[in-house]
Amino acid sequence: MASDHILAIDNGTQSVRALLFDLSGNLVAKSFVPLEAYFSKEPGWAEQHPRYYWDSLCQACQQLWQKTDLPRSAIAGVALTTQRSTVVNVDRDGQPLRPAIVWLDQRRTEGLDPVSGLWGIAFKLVRMTETVAYLQAEAEANWIRTHQPDIWEETYKYLFLSGYLTHRLTGRFVDSVGCQVGYIPFDYKRLDWATPRDWKWQAVPMDPDLLPELVPPGSQLGEITPEAARATGIPTGLPLVAAAADKACEVIGAGCLEPDIGCLSYGTTATINTTHQKYIEVIPLIPPYPAAVPGRYSLEVQIFRGYWMVSWFKEEFAHREQRLARERGIPPEDLFDGLVQQVPAGALGLTLQPFWSPGIRVPGPEAKGAVIGFGDVHTRAHLYRAILEGLGYALREGMERTEKRSGVPLTSLRVAGGGSQSDAALQITADIFGLPTARPHTYEASGLGAAIDAAVGLGLHPDFGTAVKEMTRLGEVFEPNPENRAVYDGLYNRVYKQMYRRLKPLYEEIRDITGYPSPIG
Repeated sequence: MASDHILAIDNGTQSVRALLFDLSGNLVAKSFVPLEAYFSKEPGWAEQHPRYYWDSLCQACQQLWQKTDLPRSAIAGVALTTQRSTVVNVDRDGQPLRPAIVWLDQRRTEGLDPVSGLWGIAFKLVRMTETVAYLQAEAEANWIRTHQPDIWEETYKYLFLSGYLTHRLTGRFVDSVGCQVGYIPFDYKRLDWATPRDWKWQAVPMDPDLLPELVPPGSQLGEITPEAARATGIPTGLPLVAAAADKACEVIGAGCLEPDIGCLSYGTTATINTTHQKYIEVIPLIPPYPAAVPGRYSLEVQIFRGYWMVSWFKEEFAHREQRLARERGIPPEDLFDGLVQQVPAGALGLTLQPFWSPGIRVPGPEAKGAVIGFGDVHTRAHLYRAILEGLGYALREGMERTEKRSGVPLTSLRVAGGGSQSDAALQITADIFGLPTARPHTYEASGLGAAIDAAVGLGLHPDFGTAVKEMTRLGEVFEPNPENRAVYDGLYNRVYKQMYRRLKPLYEEIRDITGYPSPIG
């Protein structure tokens, strides 16, 4: 049998999945191991043991072999995609020195020396000093160096989760360019480690030798070692091909290779991404991330605590749905579309701005969430619909920023992530954006994107254009409803877009009075 299948391993926040794809993008077999996202020793901390991720990956792979008759000789190679910005300190042997700091972690390091010299003057002139201070305070490396100097001193390599798992699989300290998303001295324009004079080395001081070797997506990271083969069941010597972080893989797995196709991710953090060959900062000083295609950029606007808000609603307001779901043996979220259908488009004016967690620049660090327009007719069904609509408004604003900066208007949308399974959410998205909106043919878009990287890197498809064409296709497509679109256009332009500017002075007063969120710098 020909070696014409790809094993994609997707280590997300909630689960690890081992996925077998053929060269037409069909999911041949799948295994799923749920994860405890993190544990917390202090309020706001989010940590997890790196070995837990590795053991879960091994379990997922071993389960996969029990679910398929496909011989392992049919597998041409392996690709790995992981959650972004989860960091691991390891010693010379690759053994973790402390728990991984998960991307959901909220600890910050105050009182750091600001970026100085010509860079400091430049940031002050363009009013970016607070933004740079925010980045410094958020950097996990700065916290470890400040509060655990003995750990920092012992650290041989400072890795993202992708780099740690790559070392476990290949024995090499190497990682994909496409996985470099976080507070590290990385030059997002050059797609390589920052040059010695770059301000990032001041903002996040470290020895360059702490960082791994980088290779572009589609290049070989190494081969599966005998030790990794025993633990996972993956054949020894199979090539591990560089993919990218889960969001970037999701973009190409959803078929969004051209800049006029937007990829919305309805996950814990909601995002809108477009793929470009040109480096463009949608928000000044906030770079585009490396795409899963070498030499390209993924322009991204994030809504922190995006579809986490659905979980928030479930815990705070959906006790009835939770009870019914238990009785029927289904997830509570399966009942939420019924709530949406009870309420007309626009939720009778109940308008939500989803800034449950502040941003860096848009919104500013003082931002808070807001819901306005309450009346005695409004119920929790209206609130749930307002959540979906508010996320849609915020992502539409991100689309408009991207279009303005890039000069490329979007012509269609793809939606991936957990929220993409809701027909109501996709119809609301189509109506708010006024664009045809589709879900990919497979829910496993990030794993498929990783498989696309491997298929091109191994020469099984000649280039990314061919691979995306052959391995991705549309699922159900939702067309905009003209009546609903008119309602949303009015609320978006005349209400939603005015909210932040008018409420910003009150947010600043709240921060001044209560100290929350705390000032930066």
